[in-house]
Amino acid sequence: MAVIETSRFAPAASTFTVAAPFIATFAKAKSWNDARQTRKALKQLSARELEDVGLTYADVDAL
Repeated sequence: MAVIETSRFAPAASTFTVAAPFIATFAKAKSWNDARQTRKALKQLSARELEDVGLTYADVDAL
């Protein structure tokens, strides 16, 4: 009877180790862009509209 080895070891782990800094940088850039878009959208609201959601212009600048 023959035995077939079906498990793989290091290649996936080493690929992740090499790609991890790029993935982290991309995630930071995406997070920054999401916050930028949120601030931009909130700054277009009137003071009354911001009050309705419990924010002020100072809160928007702090985001």
